[in-house]
Order: sequence, then structure tokens, then C-alpha cells
Amino acid sequence: MTTKEIKNEIQEALNNVPEAILKEVLDYLKSFKGKSNEDIQRTRNLSQILKEDSNLLRRLAE
Repeated sequence: MTTKEIKNEIQEALNNVPEAILKEVLDYLKSFKGKSNEDIQRTRNLSQILKEDSNLLRRLAE
């Protein structure tokens, strides 16, 4: 998928997102500005771990 195609899909998704969430999406995207590739990869890895282990984390919190 090309960069242009990705940006078009992002735009389409934004057009269908509830207005209340748009500011959060913008803040999330801005959070990557100025970060190194290593920092971005670390963030992605942590996010993946949290998604995969959400049930375990929920049980540990109880």
C-alpha cells in the first residue's frame, strides 16, 4: 500500500469517526512528531503486548 493510499484510508476513517474522538486521534498522531524510529517501535511493541495480554492484566488488577 502506498503512502498516498494509506493517507486516503486514514481520511476516510476520520470521516466516519465520532466527532468526540477526533481530538484524541489528533493528539495521538501528534505524539509521534519528533520521536526517533526506535521510540516509535518501542511504543508499537508495548501497545502490542498490552493488546495481547489485556485479559491477563485485567486479572492481575483484580
